[in-house]
Amino acid sequence: MQLHINQKEIDLTLLNTLDADELFILTDQSRNYLRQWLPWLDQIKSVEDTRRFIDFSLKSYADNKSINVAIRYNEKMVGIAGFNELDWKSDIAKIGYWLADVHQGKGIMTAVAKALIDYAFYELKLNRVEIRVAEQNHKSRQIPKRLGFVEEGRIRQAEKLYDLYVDHIVYGILADEWKKPTVI
Repeated sequence: MQLHINQKEIDLTLLNTLDADELFILTDQSRNYLRQWLPWLDQIKSVEDTRRFIDFSLKSYADNKSINVAIRYNEKMVGIAGFNELDWKSDIAKIGYWLADVHQGKGIMTAVAKALIDYAFYELKLNRVEIRVAEQNHKSRQIPKRLGFVEEGRIRQAEKLYDLYVDHIVYGILADEWKKPTVI
């Protein structure tokens, strides 16, 4: 999978083992910021841990269960996004993403999410795309709002973040509701 988003100089490419060093460095540099919202950071302590994650991602992709892509902005990796889960029985994709804090506020993740939604509806022919976000992650919650998702509800204590449980807000959009935004 490779997508190019012209107006933002953003490329999305399927993660591969050659990305391990760059992804580990980006993860390590972003660790303090990301730890606020992502529960897996303490498991990524080395390039080898990152390589195992990429191998798992590639197997899940081969098994048609998920898709993880590197986000490159001006040819530099700045984050990861994709479909954490592809539910083929119900035609649903669940989007997940993270972006290094120094690259936030540039519209990158909104453009990435839009490209993933287009891919889900127009290429994969799915019926629903879902984004779940920790209730207090206000920056991340703005992305589905900007893209016209419907806030559908709250899942109480949906995720354990180290020593506390956080509620998730669920956003969804259906194929027949999706209209490509002309401006992001």
